[in-house]
Amino acid sequence: MTSSPELTRRQMILSSGILLAGVSQTNGLQAQAPEKDLIFRTTDPRNAEPALNKLITSWITPTKHFYVRSHAPNPKIDPKTFRLSVEGMVDKPLSLSLADIQSHQEYTLTATLTCAGNRRAEFNKEGKVGGVQWDAGAIGNATWTGVALSEILRKAGVQASAKHVWFKGLDEITKGDGIIPFGASIPLEKALGAGDDVGALLCYGMNGETLTADHGYPLRTLVPGYIGARSVKWLGKIVVSDVTSPNHYLANAYKLVKKTESIDWSESGPIYRYLVNAAVGSHEKGAELEAGKADLAGYVLPSGILGGRVKHVQVSVNNGKSWKKAELTGEDSDFCWQLWKASVQVTEETKEIVVRAEDSSGGFMPYRVPWNAKGYLQNSWYRLPVTVKAT
Repeated sequence: MTSSPELTRRQMILSSGILLAGVSQTNGLQAQAPEKDLIFRTTDPRNAEPALNKLITSWITPTKHFYVRSHAPNPKIDPKTFRLSVEGMVDKPLSLSLADIQSHQEYTLTATLTCAGNRRAEFNKEGKVGGVQWDAGAIGNATWTGVALSEILRKAGVQASAKHVWFKGLDEITKGDGIIPFGASIPLEKALGAGDDVGALLCYGMNGETLTADHGYPLRTLVPGYIGARSVKWLGKIVVSDVTSPNHYLANAYKLVKKTESIDWSESGPIYRYLVNAAVGSHEKGAELEAGKADLAGYVLPSGILGGRVKHVQVSVNNGKSWKKAELTGEDSDFCWQLWKASVQVTEETKEIVVRAEDSSGGFMPYRVPWNAKGYLQNSWYRLPVTVKAT
């Protein structure tokens, strides 16, 4: 994660060289991602990922190519009347306008978000899984602008026995016979950060512009190193507590379970950090190649641990009998992916391009990931089926 405190929004604008649009209802509601830029897995709610060859064109993912994950239609929020409430185990409950929030010290940082279900479709080879049928594009690396959650919490005064911070969105999800918001919680220590780690952010900007509706306008959380489900969009309420959130999407979803009975959910803990992962983006699955040199490229993400770095990416054309080390490109920064490239020699015997990676924390991509009912955390060796023709 790269971060830098800014004294004013004007300084951030000048340093980035991008004119940051003022926070307004028009800007926030204008641009939902057009279908030509993303592959929509569902349109109501909006769930989409980019083609992998578009995803790996730059270290910073353009907003138009950043995956979209939603559980309900985008809420329409008037920024003039918007309020963020902070309550629970605090000395001074708060009700903050956007202007109140933006009056605090501003930070810009770069961090990768990835859905816990990225590469979910691969699990269907062993048994059908529900949920959005993601390929490997539910991931992106962006520059985020906002204020430190820790500053808001300190203003409210966190009580000594508090342990968790809940987030509640303003979206309305039909669940059973009722309507619920999307929600999550994170440990208080993660919310506060320490040292060079700013912790979680309350964000109103993405890639130098105001958040779009698809990405949580007018306010969202950003929790670097955690699965995207913990970075709640359309944030409306923060609750400080001594227990984890009872919201469905933390208490009864985004967990690794073999079955979906109530006892299975109860016995399994929430997923927080993402795992090391990698994919090929330069070629589509089933690509036809000519025998000889093949130039490959893709992305690699280290585990979501502060200080974690990619150790290596390796590519095989013979199902792991031998491996070639790939070259890493892009910045090497906390909570960020890198891109990679490699040239390999393929023959008519090559049926798959196989990729694996390891990081400095000891995280690695295994040969196989055990099947789970919701298709989360697929990070086995990435396999790209190909056909190689003689030259």
